[in-house]
Amino acid sequence: MEELLASHRKQNKDLQNQITGMKKQATKSSRKQVVAKCEQLQMDLKTKQEQEIAELNGAVDGVDADEVTPEQLLAQVSISEEESVPVVQQQQPKKRRNRQKEKLAKRDAEIAKMKEEARKEAAVQPNLQKIEQDAIDKICELNKVNQFDIKPDGHCLFASILDQLQTRHSEFLKIYPDYDIYKLRSVSCDYIREHKDDFIPYLFDETTMQIQDIDDYTKEMETTAKWGGEIEILALSKIFDCPISIMFSDRPQQKFNENGKLPELKLVYYKHSYSLGEHYNSLHDIIN
Repeated sequence: MEELLASHRKQNKDLQNQITGMKKQATKSSRKQVVAKCEQLQMDLKTKQEQEIAELNGAVDGVDADEVTPEQLLAQVSISEEESVPVVQQQQPKKRRNRQKEKLAKRDAEIAKMKEEARKEAAVQPNLQKIEQDAIDKICELNKVNQFDIKPDGHCLFASILDQLQTRHSEFLKIYPDYDIYKLRSVSCDYIREHKDDFIPYLFDETTMQIQDIDDYTKEMETTAKWGGEIEILALSKIFDCPISIMFSDRPQQKFNENGKLPELKLVYYKHSYSLGEHYNSLHDIIN
């Protein structure tokens, strides 16, 4: 009987550990099923142990079966177990909600949803980048020029014109070898300040319906990586006394200072092909 009771104590302890593990792993949606399963396991073990005690009582000579009932023996097992085994707290303390973590998870889910919607929308939209690039490739082929890639870093207009000067005005740069993109920014801004009246129409801001202050505009253009545009192209075409032409994918070529005496500088403009936005590249002649 002592051996049987010791076996029952071990079985009760193992079951308790199993139940504790099951409850820890239970999710909110599966908690009811897990609790029901644990109760069934406890009931099954109790029934099995009562049957084993009853069978052993009937097999022991000289022992009155009514003297010690299975229930009393099981009670002894429970008492012995309480004395020898620490009580395992079945009810786990409720974890505090991590609201910051929940907020981040919600935000990530919203971002993922927006990305998926954008992907689906993009799938049915025309590929403007491909349309633009195909058109420019065709125009370049007809004009027998190649696109020379310029780094898209905010200085692309000045870097394209510098490349054109090196390609088409080599004699000028031999005389002024110190010219770089920053020098081009500086000389174009100097020219704009000296000829304010020529550039006022270009400085009208349609958003504010006002004319930008030329000094403020040129200071920013000269000291930052602000993108250059028509104003700087016109100024540089005057400084170098040459036409500067701009090729587009969707409209006719635009030419500044058509009466310039030195060789034409040739650029191409992109609106959709580069991730940072508007961009200029230099155009090199195809030599047969």
